[in-house]
Amino acid sequence: MDQRRTAGAVVGLLLVTPAYAAGGAPPVVELPTLDIISTTPISGTGSDATKIPAAATKVDSTEIDRQKAPSVVQSLSQQVPSVQLQTVTGNDLQPDVEFRGFAASPVQGTPQGLAVYQNGMRVNEAFGDTVNWDLIPPEAVKSMEVISNNPAFGLNALGGAISVEMKNGFNTQGTTLDVMGGSYGRAQASLQWGKQIGPWAAYIDIDGVHDGGYRQFGASDLRRIYGDIGYKAEQSEFHISAGGASNNFGAAGTSPIELLEANWGNVYTTPQTELNQMGFVNLTGNVAVTPTWSLQANAHYRSFYQATQDGNPTDVQPCDPSQGGAAGFLCFNDPVTPANGLNGQQLANTFPDGAALGENDRTYTQTTSAGGTLQGTNTDKLFGHNNHFVLGASFDYSVTHFGSNAELGTVNPNYTVNPSGIFIGDSGFNDGVPTIGPVSLKTTNAYTGIYAIDAFDVTDRLTFSAGGRYNVANITLQDQLGTALNGGGDFTRFNPMVGATFKITPEITAYAGYSEANRAPTPLELGCADPVHPCILATFLVADPSLQQIIARTEEAGLRGTHSFGEYGRIGWQLGAWRTETSNDILNVPDPDQPGYGYFQNVGATRRQGIEAHLDYKTDKLTLSANYAYVDAIFLNSFLLGSNSPYADANGNIQVSPGNHVPMTPHHRIKFAADYDVTPQFTIGGDVNIVSSSFYDGDASNQFSQFPAYWVADLDASYQITKNFQIYAKVDNVFDNHYYTYGTFFETDNLPNYANGGNAFTDPRSLTPARPRAFYAGMKVTF
Repeated sequence: MDQRRTAGAVVGLLLVTPAYAAGGAPPVVELPTLDIISTTPISGTGSDATKIPAAATKVDSTEIDRQKAPSVVQSLSQQVPSVQLQTVTGNDLQPDVEFRGFAASPVQGTPQGLAVYQNGMRVNEAFGDTVNWDLIPPEAVKSMEVISNNPAFGLNALGGAISVEMKNGFNTQGTTLDVMGGSYGRAQASLQWGKQIGPWAAYIDIDGVHDGGYRQFGASDLRRIYGDIGYKAEQSEFHISAGGASNNFGAAGTSPIELLEANWGNVYTTPQTELNQMGFVNLTGNVAVTPTWSLQANAHYRSFYQATQDGNPTDVQPCDPSQGGAAGFLCFNDPVTPANGLNGQQLANTFPDGAALGENDRTYTQTTSAGGTLQGTNTDKLFGHNNHFVLGASFDYSVTHFGSNAELGTVNPNYTVNPSGIFIGDSGFNDGVPTIGPVSLKTTNAYTGIYAIDAFDVTDRLTFSAGGRYNVANITLQDQLGTALNGGGDFTRFNPMVGATFKITPEITAYAGYSEANRAPTPLELGCADPVHPCILATFLVADPSLQQIIARTEEAGLRGTHSFGEYGRIGWQLGAWRTETSNDILNVPDPDQPGYGYFQNVGATRRQGIEAHLDYKTDKLTLSANYAYVDAIFLNSFLLGSNSPYADANGNIQVSPGNHVPMTPHHRIKFAADYDVTPQFTIGGDVNIVSSSFYDGDASNQFSQFPAYWVADLDASYQITKNFQIYAKVDNVFDNHYYTYGTFFETDNLPNYANGGNAFTDPRSLTPARPRAFYAGMKVTF
């Protein structure tokens, strides 16, 4: 059967791609599905896409497979107009997903604004709302939906939600072995199998990836497994799924532009490593109680462990006796303030004279989560009209143990921080509170939500939707070494939504909607919110004042449609406009007086607004798609903001004014994709992604020159040798463009420029370089 490549959206624009799409033959039989868009966190349920009063894009497994990327979100970057990928970590296996100026990022301290679910299980990590995309094996994903304007997805859905539905033995059958290798030591393999026997079905996927990295010390290894056992009767369906991952990353971070100009692979302070381990069990069920009432539920248990090591410059320095410091000892942040060890005594200076000092900052995060959702769906007619009503409740409870420490060392000319076995204790006291020191913290998150959504067909062309969700978030912090970090907060809010869709013609639908959403401060943010006591984000936490929750209000409207030209093909399109205003936005603010330190702060209101357009065209041999998004994100208030920008004043502040643009949010995103069947066996394709300039992270006052625009093109091809054997190849960054995916500022006087003879750095820019041109080839075998 033909595979389908979904490149449209809420619209329900399901496109049938050529039978042997580039990079992926039909390895596994996938049974057809209705064009349904999720309206609640429980995947596999939802409403007719044409009746959703908001924008939503659905990307299926065909497009995910075509990308051949270790990260599942690569397909979103190409197929969703407003999605852009950034690599704040410096490792492209750990991308940030930015949608409409809101992020779902693996980086602690990033202001998060998207809720993410996997088969109805929330995967935003409890401690910082981060999303570790590397834990999801791409081959096991059936579809991904990016949904805006719906509060039913709960906390953190400020900009929207991403719902990931995994494969099972009912919709995926057969066996596929896929092996690929190529540039920079890339080697990856996956094996998936699915089978149905009567009412029972099973599915399993195992994959592994090794990448040597295109930057120094950037090697990474991914190991993932996912499985599902299902039972389906006439009126019910149940699944138990489980998965696990153990992934190691050499995350190189940003590098000063002067180092990158000397060598594209240069790094600045290392080691920068990360270990992510995860395991979960998820139970889901759907039971038809009556012909018009059904119950859906899930219950899950999930464990997550993360260990990071981050080499950095340090504020520890030899004391200066001429200024009153203790001779032969180490001081913190100035030449006289003692730097203490773990025993509380001032550290002796055992390092060679003139040595450049650094520190290895280590963190350990262990989170155990459990929760579930129960909802009922009713399709009884109301006043003789079709009606779709959903009522549900969810509860998620998480316990996190967080620890951190810092080990001093000397910095080599390749910016490696050598270990010394000397650890920094409580030091840099301010009002009796240490600025730095070991941390041991226990946090609990209890999230409760009750939601209802109703879609009422006023006529066979007009559908009216309304609903809302009431969120309750209870967060507790318990200091395990004292009482300074004890705290927390309770946050509650009801978020409404209302909207309508109207079929102008059978092929054209108009939609409009309004919704609200909220995000409670995370334990990480609550533990580091005082500018008087900044922290090494997100390493060392101190006692802090409370933060307010973020409120987002979104309105959007648009048109979508399809048209068939018969034997000459079919087009699908959508055009929409949206606006989201947030209050009490939380920003990660660097402390200008202590490099590497910072705090979180409510900064008032922001407005993000834009236009999204999609067009695709499909014939028997050709598939074309084009996406455009305009995103304008600005601050609405005047405020002083701590920054390491070169334009900061003597106190280390910049003046942010109404109308200043939110950093790292480019105005224009343009995307093209094409696939063409040269013969029934041979297919070629390609993608082009164009991103306009933006302002550097840290330049909220918009005074520095802009972060540069970039464009990148990829090519792919496949040849189906036999029904069961396919070879394929791809070239990423065909024209070998040297561009950057993220940019910020750094303190130029922390360490010398060893790539320039030890002279001082003069350019404050620090950037993440993109992967240069890369060649990959592989084969796919089905049996």
